[in-house]
Amino acid sequence: MTSAPPAPRVATFTCEKKPATGSRGMVVTNHPLASAAGSQMLLAGGNAVDAAVASLFALTVVEPMMVGILGGGVAHIRMADGRHVVLDGLSTAPLKASAEMYDCLSDEVGRQRDVRDRLNVVGPKAVAVPGALAGWCEALARFGTLSLEEVLQPAIGLAERGFVTTPYLSNCISDNVADLARDPGLSALLLVGGKAIEPGTRLVQADYAASLRLIARQGPAALYDGPLGKALTDFMAANGGLIEQADLAAYKVATREPVRGSYRGYEIVGPPPPSSSGVHIVQMLNILEGYGIGSLGFGSADSVHLLAEALKIAFADRAVATADPAFIKVPVERLIDKAYASERRALIAMDQARSWSAGLSGGESMDTTHVTVADAQGNVVTSTQTINGLFGACTQIPGTGMLTNNYMFNFDPHPGRALSIAPGKRVFTSMAPMIVLRDGKLAFALGLPGALRIFPSALQAIVNLIDHSMSLQEAVEAPRIWTEGGALELEAAIPDSVADELTARGHRIVRMPRVAGGMNAISFNPDGTLTGAACWRADGTPVAISGGLARAGVRFSI
Repeated sequence: MTSAPPAPRVATFTCEKKPATGSRGMVVTNHPLASAAGSQMLLAGGNAVDAAVASLFALTVVEPMMVGILGGGVAHIRMADGRHVVLDGLSTAPLKASAEMYDCLSDEVGRQRDVRDRLNVVGPKAVAVPGALAGWCEALARFGTLSLEEVLQPAIGLAERGFVTTPYLSNCISDNVADLARDPGLSALLLVGGKAIEPGTRLVQADYAASLRLIARQGPAALYDGPLGKALTDFMAANGGLIEQADLAAYKVATREPVRGSYRGYEIVGPPPPSSSGVHIVQMLNILEGYGIGSLGFGSADSVHLLAEALKIAFADRAVATADPAFIKVPVERLIDKAYASERRALIAMDQARSWSAGLSGGESMDTTHVTVADAQGNVVTSTQTINGLFGACTQIPGTGMLTNNYMFNFDPHPGRALSIAPGKRVFTSMAPMIVLRDGKLAFALGLPGALRIFPSALQAIVNLIDHSMSLQEAVEAPRIWTEGGALELEAAIPDSVADELTARGHRIVRMPRVAGGMNAISFNPDGTLTGAACWRADGTPVAISGGLARAGVRFSI
């Protein structure tokens, strides 16, 4: 996508999946049945918002380990008229929460969120006030064209009739058996004889189907001022949780203006704080813009070194500056200023890794999902949603099928910090539902799950597309790196020779089977078609729509 040809790739790889191309719409999610649900809405005459919301509800059924109506997330919407809106449906700390509510065990790098008895990970005290349902319903009401009842039908059908468990879901259950076994509802649903249900098992969720039907009739009030909310708050009261009816009644979706930056002639648009992605992707691109990244070659020691140093700079600033802007003054303009990037870039040494502290004053869980949708009219949705940890707090609200989030883990359990707990404070996030434009026209939209590794991975996909001239499929599947200042994680396709050279520069290398989760993306092609791609790291599936109605005036005759 750049005029100068890139240097040969040092890290070579073969794409495992194929893209899809269509002219009338595209839905890409991390499960084929959720992509089917979204495409059903487009085929019924709905727009991208209708399709995205239908896909998300379907994902709560088929990806229950990743997303749920008791979770939270961010939706980046671009309407056909060019408006960009970010709907922040992230969870908030309950009104009874406090900065001292957990007994902290460590302040070591990588262990800052460890608390006694894992109370911020598993069980009722880990649950923050849910925002997902409110966010999805608001998106639909403001920007959709179909009713809530219509977009819920695919999810209700999947919950009532069941679906075939994939190996990915079965593996996720296996990885969390001990915590799931503590909850009677989840144990009965997902375990057989103390082991995960096998791939190929039909998973039926009758209680959850009934909850979705209730939402179809009553709307979000079913949760925020109705029987589902009462079931949630009764469970919290009986089991040591903090969420009360006042928390549900007080919850509001926040409408935010996106962060905008520029990179080699492209406009980069992403969500603002409390999301880290928009600010820090723009910051890192500003730093990298001073180098000929494409000429260095994808996966070379130089290009990986520069990515690693940019990541460390961003994470150093993020630790003190990116939080809920209602509680912390976030210096967005300073962080995305190209002059500030020049100051930080000047301190980078090409032959030596270094430690970085914040240039100004001021961990999440891996398990999330993402949808990217575009319709024929030019509306685009890229949305990342989660219940935070794998199966959230591993707690199901009895009789409802609803899984709780464990979003309290995202807060720093130590008091007196930018990310410390405060009543009503929104969790911060690394979610990166990004949209990139060229000359005011859509170029591509993308996002992925993966906690702290989300926005660094989104950055790398953008660099792959712009600097390394990759196809969309290559960009989402390409091997990734990650670091926040400790070990430098490399996926397997980065050659050992590169790893050795990086070690010589002072990086501590750790090999990883994967960095972050399944990315999905859409590119907007010059001929007016759409290409969708999903990577090997999840069950991602693009569904393209082409064709259309008969030519005007056509009648059948014998």
